[in-house]
Amino acid sequence: MSEQQATGDGSVATTAGPGRLYGVGLGPGDPSLMTVRAVDVIAGADVIAYHSARHGRSIARSIAAEHLRADHIEEALVYPVTTESTDHPGGYRGALDEFYESAAARLTVHLDAGRTVAVISEGDPLFYGSYQHMHKRLAHRYPTEVIPGVTSISAAAARLGKPLAEADEVLTILPGTLPEEELTARLASTDTAVVMKLGRTFPTVRRAMERAGRLPEAHYVERATMPGERTRKLADIDAETVPYFSVSVVPSRIADVPPPAMATRAEGEVAAQPGSSTGESTSADGPGEVAASPDSTDELAASLDEPGEVVVVGTGPAGPLWLTPESRGALAAAEDLVGYTTYLDRVPVRPGQRRHASDNKVESERAELALDLARRGRRVAVVSGGDPGIFAMATAVLEVASQDPYRAIPVRVLPGVTAANAAAARAGAPLGHDYAVISLSDRLKPWEVIAERLHAAAGADLALALYNPGSRSRTWQVGKARELLLEHRAPDTPVILARDIGGPGESVRTVHLADLDPLQVDMRTLLIVGSSQTQAVRRDDGTEVVWTPRRYPEG
Repeated sequence: MSEQQATGDGSVATTAGPGRLYGVGLGPGDPSLMTVRAVDVIAGADVIAYHSARHGRSIARSIAAEHLRADHIEEALVYPVTTESTDHPGGYRGALDEFYESAAARLTVHLDAGRTVAVISEGDPLFYGSYQHMHKRLAHRYPTEVIPGVTSISAAAARLGKPLAEADEVLTILPGTLPEEELTARLASTDTAVVMKLGRTFPTVRRAMERAGRLPEAHYVERATMPGERTRKLADIDAETVPYFSVSVVPSRIADVPPPAMATRAEGEVAAQPGSSTGESTSADGPGEVAASPDSTDELAASLDEPGEVVVVGTGPAGPLWLTPESRGALAAAEDLVGYTTYLDRVPVRPGQRRHASDNKVESERAELALDLARRGRRVAVVSGGDPGIFAMATAVLEVASQDPYRAIPVRVLPGVTAANAAAARAGAPLGHDYAVISLSDRLKPWEVIAERLHAAAGADLALALYNPGSRSRTWQVGKARELLLEHRAPDTPVILARDIGGPGESVRTVHLADLDPLQVDMRTLLIVGSSQTQAVRRDDGTEVVWTPRRYPEG
């Protein structure tokens, strides 16, 4: 405590210089979870400040009550509004800002008088705490110390007995006040999550959990470590009973995976279709056997009662920056990952997941393996580059899924950023008007068909995105395509050579159609050929941008 002396009017004055400000975290509610440092600071403070709603009851004060003395000066900082509406000219935010300024001014009087002020706050003062509004208004003016406290998140996990995150898992903390679409996206993309500030937001949070596919994993914790504590599965909670001081926890997935020594053969092995060229099957805990498929066993019959699903996921043209939240969540939730080795390598290894890598020329076999796994009740993600519906795995999976015995297996296709769109964005906006997408690979269709389509698209003056332009075994298609296009386009038509977009070897160059060199093109290159209206412009900073006007000339 600071040195004090009584004044003639009975108030308390101090003889020291400016006082010291403390932000004191009290923990989640049980007074026994207060830290030793928090108790010491409260004991040494002259002024104890705490926030409350207009009813005057302060949770923070109730937690610290046994440590308050009769000679403590108490400052009750009563919110003018909490969840109700206000007629303040500045609206809800204006009313709160005015209140925070007024509360800070009240504490300033004590600090200027040399008194030590402890602003007590449930949980941690700088984690969604009311104290932080005092901190940003006063900490730069007075000596300040923040005493951390046990958060409600830690308390909720402890009361559930569920780890929040393990190893490389990402924990996302969300306020329930976010819009439903934002909550859904965040919940779908993260490994584990805690949603705070429920109460009236509960119906929105529950819908977001369900839409993100996380509802079966979600738990509910109310008043953790406090009287009236309640824990249940989120799906079982009545929205009308949910108070503000409650959280939803989506705990660690890894924590539910048995250690390798405890895993049984049934848990650790995954069957593959006999004779399929699916390559090596591994789990994150080490190599796994690939067993023959039981066609009519009790195990298969039992699994048909609870079929799994296949999700075909587009990872975009490169790494995680191109991955959508929905796709990220599907990859994290899968028990099995099936895909071309290059694309599987883009997905982080997760304990308990099994990876089935294969060559890029066995698409039908890969699709059959994925559906066979789902038929046994497994959650399977088929990993595809770019967008899975554009020259990729979605067609192969749906083709096989349309046949017996896979017609009943649920299949979802999640979109990804396409190579054409990624390359166009790097170059500018060359696909800003009508355009066609054509694969130059003649492995699945004859060159005569490709040539006919090139003539048709070029004759219609469409910009072109050309996939699969060349490979080690296909070296002449680019030159032939250039000849065909020059029958319809000017020699100086801009052509974009986009290679390894988003990857470490990314390169984007623009050349004239007449100067297109087939030797500069490989399977990792995508070509964009402009229309008659496409412009290539050198800007003042030296960069070149390519764009196609949205308006087309009449006549």
